Amino acid sequence: MWVKICGMTNPADAVAAAEAGADAIGMLFAPSTRRIGVEQGRNIVRALPPHVEKVGLFYDESASTIEAIADEAGLTAVQLHGDEPPDFVEALFREPGRRSRVRVFKTIHVTADAPPDVGPYLHTGLVDAFLLDTVVKDPITGVVSRGGTGRTFDWSRNLALREQLAARARVIVAGGLSAANVGDAVRVMRPWGVDVCSGVEREPGRKDLRKLREFVAAARAATP
Repeated sequence: MWVKICGMTNPADAVAAAEAGADAIGMLFAPSTRRIGVEQGRNIVRALPPHVEKVGLFYDESASTIEAIADEAGLTAVQLHGDEPPDFVEALFREPGRRSRVRVFKTIHVTADAPPDVGPYLHTGLVDAFLLDTVVKDPITGVVSRGGTGRTFDWSRNLALREQLAARARVIVAGGLSAANVGDAVRVMRPWGVDVCSGVEREPGRKDLRKLREFVAAARAATP
C-alpha cells in the first residue's frame, strides 16, 4: 500500500513521515493554510531520501508555473487539484523523457451528490494516478472546500467510479482519513494508495509523530 502524507511545511515533519514509512510526501503550492514557497519546498526535498516521492499540489495553475516549480523545487510528481481539463493534463511534461521523471496525478472531486463524470479523463496514459478526494459545500455561505476538509466521502457508493478509473491508472483515496478509518477505506475501495493530511496533524501544517506511525501501520495492516 502506497502511503502519501500531504500538507508538509517543514523538513523535520517530512523526514518524520519518511521514517514512519511513508512512500511520498505532499507540498501545497496552492492557496491554503499549508501553502509553502519554492524555497521551502526545495529545503523539504533536500532533506528527504531519494526513494521518497516528492509531490507538489497545484490548483488551476498555468503549465509553465507548474513545470518551473517542479524543476526549481526538485519535485518527482505533481498533483492537479483544480478543474484542469484533459488536454491540459496530457500536455504537461511532454518534452522528451520528462514525463518519466515527473509523474502526474489528477484529483477527482467527490461530492455527496451523484458521482462525477470522468469520461473525458479515461484515456490510457493521460495520468499516472487518479486521487479521489472529498468536496464539501457550506450550506450557508456556499463556499466549496476541496481537500483538507477532514471529511470522508461515501466509499461504497463510489465503487463503480473507482473501477472506471482503475481501468486506466492507479487510484489513490483521500478525504478525512486517519488511523481509525484508513483500514476500512482500504478494505472497501481497494486502492493502490492512500493520502492523508489533517488526520496526522497536531495543528494545521504541523504533523504528529505518533499519528504518522499509526496511520502508516493501519494502512499497511489492511492491505490484502
